[in-house]
Amino acid sequence: MTRRDCCGKNSGMKVASDNSNNQGIQMKRTGSQLALCALLLMFSSALHAAFDVSVDRRNLALGDSFRLVITSTGNEDLNDLDLRLLLADFEILQRGTSSNTNIINGQRSRTRQLTLDLLPRREGTAYIPAFSTDAGNSEPIAIEVGPTPTVEDGDQSVLFEAEVDRTEVYVQEQIVLTLRIQQAINLDNRSISDLQLANAFAKPLEQKSFQRNVNGQPRLVHEVRYAIFPEQSGTLEIPVQVFTARESQARRRAFDFGSSGRQVQRRSEPLTVTVKPRPDAFPGSTWLPARNLILEESWSAAPEQLQAGESVTRTISLRGEGLQGAQLPPVEFVQIAGLKYYPDQPRVEDREDDIGLVGLRQDSAALVATASGNLTLPELRIPWWDTEADTLRHAVLPARNIVVSAAPGAAALPAPDTSAVVVTSPSRGGAVNEARLRLWQILTLVCALGWLATVVWHRRQRGQVATPAADKPKENRAAGRAFKRLQAACASNSAAQARQALLAWGQARLAPAPCQSLATLTTTLGDPDLSGAVSQLDRALYGDHTGPWDGTALLAAVTRHQQAKPTTGAAGDAVLDLYPGSAR
Repeated sequence: MTRRDCCGKNSGMKVASDNSNNQGIQMKRTGSQLALCALLLMFSSALHAAFDVSVDRRNLALGDSFRLVITSTGNEDLNDLDLRLLLADFEILQRGTSSNTNIINGQRSRTRQLTLDLLPRREGTAYIPAFSTDAGNSEPIAIEVGPTPTVEDGDQSVLFEAEVDRTEVYVQEQIVLTLRIQQAINLDNRSISDLQLANAFAKPLEQKSFQRNVNGQPRLVHEVRYAIFPEQSGTLEIPVQVFTARESQARRRAFDFGSSGRQVQRRSEPLTVTVKPRPDAFPGSTWLPARNLILEESWSAAPEQLQAGESVTRTISLRGEGLQGAQLPPVEFVQIAGLKYYPDQPRVEDREDDIGLVGLRQDSAALVATASGNLTLPELRIPWWDTEADTLRHAVLPARNIVVSAAPGAAALPAPDTSAVVVTSPSRGGAVNEARLRLWQILTLVCALGWLATVVWHRRQRGQVATPAADKPKENRAAGRAFKRLQAACASNSAAQARQALLAWGQARLAPAPCQSLATLTTTLGDPDLSGAVSQLDRALYGDHTGPWDGTALLAAVTRHQQAKPTTGAAGDAVLDLYPGSAR
């Protein structure tokens, strides 16, 4: 869009004309600004849009159909896509569209899908072309098309067969078993016998259905697939599988409800797979035979900006193609000096791609630097066996250097609470510094005025309506965030940051009751252990305590209250008892 600025010179024109011209220029500029805003809104929405192209199969025979799915979360109409490039290699058998609208937290999103059933026109490698929309661009997809399948006995209307993707594997390596039904007639009550395997684990995969032409005759094909993981070396026997169905027949009478069609039963051939033992050259303690293994890390914040006493979450993700999530090993966070770890629960799951299972594992931990300086996170190296190349490989995260800056000084903290400050008298032989005494007097006056204002405000608030219960989740989240900051501060024994986090936790914990000081917090909760820990904290910050502060006692006291139910108001608030006189 081109923007033009209109400039005119006053050469004896009337004021009225100047005013009208100025108004016209202003209107044009306003219109341009509105158009620019609209364009920016469209552009920003396009940034959040997603565009994806996928197929359900990449290897098929000539005469087999497959499904192409185009998904978009943008505002474009997928029916406007140019599909003419598809017609060079594929025939479009069926076309369908769908849309779905979701509203989550006031945010509206709409997903559109275009589904195409395609039939390849020739053998060899055919390509789904790249598509381009406002939401993004797709990559070409290669489709391998083999020769047309043949049947020795062309009179068979129902065929049933079993096949595996490989006949020689390592122990715990994935085998994909496919049970394929080809029918030229309509069938009802179809069933396959249960797969029973000795010394192997089998997990069902997504079933697939498509059309196929065999000897010029159209057939409907169903594929039932399993991912099998042998647990012992030697020979794995896949027994005969039995398919049973009944032929559908048209009703001859109005009240003919019986199934008079003939019963059909087919048996597959037994299969044998050779299972090799784990190679002696594999060095790791966890055996990982996979097509690919990907090791990645992510951070909740930039680790280069970490300060002493602050926490950052490090997440390490492991993705194994041809593995179950349960096979992936846990990530060990190596303890190093100056750094503490607080691990979270791992996340383990299985996904599926077009050639089997994909195992996923995520291990996360909160890292807290206890002191400033240079820290080195060691290299993470996981050995795995490449089953495609039959060789040893390693997934590696290189070592990372982190420079931890010093925490800000205590001077930036809020004024201390005089109700918890312990003032020690000077020694008999010494003299009190006049400037220091004056500073303490000023701080005492400020805190006294703040305490008085707090009492007045608290009495006014007691007559008002309490915060609705709908706000409690927000208060709980605020208390949780403050508690995590307190954990980090106590772990690094940072008294200044611990006092700030403790006050923030008390304000969220006691909401809607006011909590402007630690004295109010300890009085409301009435916990002697917490009161003693707060006194130690104040002595470390404002008293004559010269040794290092230990945050263990404070964290233990606060943890007990964090795990208990939140306090619903100040100490004087009444608690509604639904069952008077009952034991508590």
